[in-house]
Amino acid sequence: MSEITLVIGNQNYSSWSLRPWLFLAYHRIAFQSRKVSLFSESMERDLEPYFSDTKVPVLLDGDLQVWDSLAILEYLSERFPGCAGWPEARKARAVARSVSAEMHSSFPRLRNEMPMNCRRRFPGFQLSEGGRQDVTRLFSVWRHCRDNYGQEGPWLFGRFGVADCMYAPVVMRLVSYEIELDEVARAYVETLYNTPAIQEWIAAGKVETEVIEEDEADWPSQPI
Repeated sequence: MSEITLVIGNQNYSSWSLRPWLFLAYHRIAFQSRKVSLFSESMERDLEPYFSDTKVPVLLDGDLQVWDSLAILEYLSERFPGCAGWPEARKARAVARSVSAEMHSSFPRLRNEMPMNCRRRFPGFQLSEGGRQDVTRLFSVWRHCRDNYGQEGPWLFGRFGVADCMYAPVVMRLVSYEIELDEVARAYVETLYNTPAIQEWIAAGKVETEVIEEDEADWPSQPI
């Protein structure tokens, strides 16, 4: 079996990189991380060898390259079927794919107003009306998953899976920007945020020294 390498960006900022990294780390799949400093003078040169249009993450498995976080997660689910990336039940699996795709393509105001930042807090942060609408939709998605498919455990579909990896960067944002949570969201955020793999990612992000101005929110903040 070939060695897996995951090319990622700065762990403090790169929400897309977090998703497949979390799947690999949570399941303790052997892999190497190769970090590229985003928006740096060397970024294009560092990513030039990969067929990803200078974007991260990229998964390398032997001579295979897979890019885009959701595509990588789909590949890992097939590569490691024992990890149960998707629910076994057909209806639950269809919904899990739906909410994962929604996270992949939607929530633009939430993303733009709250860039992921693992090492800082933003007390008193105020979302726009559009941002609040995105958060309301987010909580309704989580509630739908937990109420209908979450009976076997604390994750969106009971067992940890691809959908949880897709929503992990949003959890990081909710914590950093101290967004008020409803009961279901609070329980889910605590479950994911306190997972050892997530704590490992946060620790790595906190020791990074790069500051990417494009990914810093325009709001007073303080270090964790």
